[in-house]
Amino acid sequence: MPTYRDEAVVLRTHKLGEADRIVTLLTRYHGQIRAVAKGVRKTTSRFGARLEPFMVVDIQCYEGRTLDSVNQVETLGAYGREIIDDYAAYTAASAMVETAEKLTSSSDEQPQQYLLLVGALRSLSKAEHAPSLILDSYLLRALSIAGWAPNFLECARCSKPGPHRAFVIQAGGVVCDDCKPAGAAVIDEATNQLLGALLSGDWHIADASSERSRSAASGIVAAYSQWHIDRGLKSLQHVERE
Repeated sequence: MPTYRDEAVVLRTHKLGEADRIVTLLTRYHGQIRAVAKGVRKTTSRFGARLEPFMVVDIQCYEGRTLDSVNQVETLGAYGREIIDDYAAYTAASAMVETAEKLTSSSDEQPQQYLLLVGALRSLSKAEHAPSLILDSYLLRALSIAGWAPNFLECARCSKPGPHRAFVIQAGGVVCDDCKPAGAAVIDEATNQLLGALLSGDWHIADASSERSRSAASGIVAAYSQWHIDRGLKSLQHVERE
């Protein structure tokens, strides 16, 4: 039976029988996989705690017809405990792994999505920034990797240089007054600047933003994410915002 080894993030788990678990993972080079981890729910299991959501692991699996089987697991990033102990970080991480699962469900190799998720989980576990900022930055960048990069600079319809105040989800970003449809969401310059900083990873600007701008930016990011991700994100409704 063929075996393979890869780095992986644990996205979610399901109970199987009395002692086993089905684990959904996003690997660096094999895309998203589902594997059976036998006996991990027993107290004597050697690697049960390593196969919990938000953990980053080095994993060896046997290939199966429908589900692979976990053979060996080594911890690379033990982020689960720190994230779970902080409710805001936990809800943000839950939205991240749900996003990663949906964006990578139909592809084989996703190293960029994998590395982005690992970096976001690491940042959450170390409390480097506000959880809501890390989540919104992750969502914008994950969608960009998937081919849905939002535009916060020039008009998304006619390319007129900005800044512009209207954001149209269907257009993929801000639009000028001439292209603005009725009912378009209107954002101020500070919110637009924050959105651009979250997309580019400019944490100096993001960390200095006001609570008002963060709240407005989160609304835009949530709406944009729900529009592009099939069946939406259930975890977003539970995210704790500042």
